[in-house]
Amino acid sequence: MKFSKVSIMLVCATFAFSSGALAGEINKGKLHLVEKLDVGGKTINPGEYKVEWTGSGTAVQVSLVQGKQTIATFPAHVTEEGSPNKSDAYGSSAKMEGSRSLTAIYIGGTRTTLELAPKEASQQMMGSSESK
Repeated sequence: MKFSKVSIMLVCATFAFSSGALAGEINKGKLHLVEKLDVGGKTINPGEYKVEWTGSGTAVQVSLVQGKQTIATFPAHVTEEGSPNKSDAYGSSAKMEGSRSLTAIYIGGTRTTLELAPKEASQQMMGSSESK
């Protein structure tokens, strides 16, 4: 009986630690921008970025990092797609003054989509133009 309880606790601990390790890996992605985009009132130039997000549940804080420098930080909502995203991609939409705004980031190889928080979305004029 004692062996059984120890075995169960060991199996549970193994799952708990492996889930934590996976969660750390899931919270990173890549983004290749081909156009200038506004994010939270800041203009982000085309280029390669690392995407990192933290938070529990669906509300997260996203950081765009280039090299060792954080370029922008903004709130987002995590959603899960029905099937994995084929590649890293993003969605954008036109704003009234003619610039474009980031609306979503699709993490390649996962079902994860980071949608910009409603505050960001309410500043946009048209539907998103996804390059997915």
